[in-house]
Amino acid sequence: MATVIEPTQTLNIKGMPCPMPIIWARSIMKCLKEGEVLEVLATDPDTIQNFKSFAHSSGNELLDWSETKGLVRVLLMKHESPA
Repeated sequence: MATVIEPTQTLNIKGMPCPMPIIWARSIMKCLKEGEVLEVLATDPDTIQNFKSFAHSSGNELLDWSETKGLVRVLLMKHESPA
């Protein structure tokens, strides 16, 4: 049975070109608590690769991503940065 991940917040940035998806997501991630999940909905074709890099550099976890008919969905889990 597949696990369904319920996002804490959704960021709909369809139609916005890079780097706006990352800029908006970074701002929202700062407001989330550890363990909360941000769902990003975007149409920029570079979104998945950009969020893989963002997750790696920010210490957050890229839980899932998919692309269907040009719509990209990314799920990011907030992790606190080490002090």
